[in-house]
Amino acid sequence: MRSSTLKWIVLSATLLAAIVVTVQLYWLKKVYSFEQRQFNLNVVKSIRGLFEDLEMNDQPGTRLNDLIDAPDNNYFSFKADTIPPKDSLVFYIQDEFADFGVLTDCKLGAYSAADKKFIYEEYISAPASRYATAKPAMKELPVFDNARKTDHILLYFPHRQEYVLGQMDFWIVSTVILFLALIGLAASLFYFYRQKFLSEIQKDFVNNFTHEFKTPLAVMKIASDVLSQESIVQQPDRLERYAAIIHNQTDHLQGQVERLLRAASTESNNLPIRKEDIDPHLLIEQALGKVQPLIEQKKAKIEVKEAAVNGHARVQADKAHLELAVVNLLENALKYSNDPHIVVETGREEDDFFISVKDNGVGIEKQYLKNIFKKFYRVPTGDIHNVKGFGLGLNFVKRIIDAHKGKIRVNSLPGIGTEFRLFIPLN
Repeated sequence: MRSSTLKWIVLSATLLAAIVVTVQLYWLKKVYSFEQRQFNLNVVKSIRGLFEDLEMNDQPGTRLNDLIDAPDNNYFSFKADTIPPKDSLVFYIQDEFADFGVLTDCKLGAYSAADKKFIYEEYISAPASRYATAKPAMKELPVFDNARKTDHILLYFPHRQEYVLGQMDFWIVSTVILFLALIGLAASLFYFYRQKFLSEIQKDFVNNFTHEFKTPLAVMKIASDVLSQESIVQQPDRLERYAAIIHNQTDHLQGQVERLLRAASTESNNLPIRKEDIDPHLLIEQALGKVQPLIEQKKAKIEVKEAAVNGHARVQADKAHLELAVVNLLENALKYSNDPHIVVETGREEDDFFISVKDNGVGIEKQYLKNIFKKFYRVPTGDIHNVKGFGLGLNFVKRIIDAHKGKIRVNSLPGIGTEFRLFIPLN
């Protein structure tokens, strides 16, 4: 299974998990609303039973809705034409609460409109109450404007929210377990996807490594067999040609080994650089000289556009590393172009000096641009051996420019070409 397929599986699983979480939160909210309504209903039933137990209403035919009011979330108020004795009210309200399952603390107060105050108050702790009573018991009961002109009984439930949430223990615990399970699943999928991705990178690297070394070694083996023949001494032209083949293949392998060793020995993103005053135009000439055999082989057209910065351009940079960065870009431009036309340009942009390498090659799809500087990453082409390489060149270029506190800008159009522009701070 390729990582791209696994990626879609991970995305689908993420979407499914999001749907499950949304549905669970929806039902949790529905249960919370139901418990709140159930609490209100149980309190109203308890008050109705209280009216049946005590003679508090001079007009028995009055509707219960006209007698009960909920001025705030934690408060219930009901009219009392006759305020009963404190002991009787406390006894019967406890009995009604027990019957209808209102098992949380309550503070009640009997308000007299004539006296304009609560004539008595009482804090009622529920059986096996888990809440501290000191603070709610000391709290002064408010007088709401809509009930100020009538005698009434006020019920205050200081721990209503905790009680309602306590009724939802099963739902809350199951939701937490579900969330933890989904987080664990997401972490496992991400880890598996990452390992799969790294495994594919390693596999592609080994394939490219094998292909990159296999062909030159095979050519060197054939050439060495020819050179070991006794008759080769009498054929100087042939001897020189096969010796040149071995020499070129050896240089090629040596260069690849140096790249691998350089990448392995500089795992840190911060390369050790030694800045000096250099002529970037001379550096470009030297870089072109190093890829001259490849230029001749590909019959490439090279165009150099130089621009001076304050007269003659001088830049503070590590000559060896910056030259290597330019060589890497030139090699890529040559490798990925069928009929190479490469434009190397220098100039100044704000406070930076730039070196641009533009080609007319295959270009890079926009979706791959964000990954091209990653180690061992190679843009998919349908054939991983189509162009030789390990996916180390651009990674090393990026680290060289980062070490100079510079930046890289990439512009590419598939089928048109690619431009890499390296910026080196002048200050």
